[in-house]
Amino acid sequence: MPPRCWQRRKRRCAIADLSQAIRAALLTGDKRGKVMATRALVRAWRKGDLPDGWSVAMPDRPCWPDGLKVLPAAQMPKRGRGGSQQGRIALWHSIAHIEFVAIDLALDIVGRFGAQMDRGFIRDFLQVAAEEAMHFALIERHLATMGAAYGDLPVHDGLWQRAEATAHDVAARLAIVPMVLEARGLDVTPAMIERVVAHGDSRGGRILTRILDDEIGHVSTGARHFRRWCAANGLEPDKYWKTLIGSHFPGTIRPPFNDSARLACGLSREVYASLA
Repeated sequence: MPPRCWQRRKRRCAIADLSQAIRAALLTGDKRGKVMATRALVRAWRKGDLPDGWSVAMPDRPCWPDGLKVLPAAQMPKRGRGGSQQGRIALWHSIAHIEFVAIDLALDIVGRFGAQMDRGFIRDFLQVAAEEAMHFALIERHLATMGAAYGDLPVHDGLWQRAEATAHDVAARLAIVPMVLEARGLDVTPAMIERVVAHGDSRGGRILTRILDDEIGHVSTGARHFRRWCAANGLEPDKYWKTLIGSHFPGTIRPPFNDSARLACGLSREVYASLA
């Protein structure tokens, strides 16, 4: 059964702690509503108006906009030519979906695992959530300049499937989501920026450059907390990361790699290249 989704027009119950605020944001399907709920809860937590507390469980799935068509990845239509208007819209729509799901991923890791982690973990991933919300808002506005909006095209569920597969284990979530999926974004975004600018979209190039800069921080955050978790549990990080990849990531880690960005995040080329 799908989760009950809250829309902005509905009256909401009083929020008593951080877990309740995160759950409410995850169950907000309205795209602007999710962005605003995320920004509000991060702001309230930073000000001390929203206490740490873990009184409610996270939903198995977040809510997404009504009418959003979700397909298996293999059934996604081809994007078309990158320089055409249709191709540009398809590209930016796919980026919008990645950033929208990234909001949920950052919120979920705090709500699901925050009780067992330290306050730095909560602070860092709430910062990630706020930045992903900002990224989505920028992309949604950029789509509007093309006469399009998030929800116009179908999307796939691959990112959230990895969240479901790692819902039981914070180390697995850190190993897969920031250190594999988001790290892949570091590899492909520079070439994407070049293509976008070559097609005359300088504003889009600036947006992607900002996102790339922030994503280096997000991957670094994930890698740092993974190493801390391994140290606390007496495990060697590189070896355990490989073990988790083998257990929880069905795909392959593919070159080319953005080695400089990965190095800035603390990812060892010797380790990830050995899995390519």
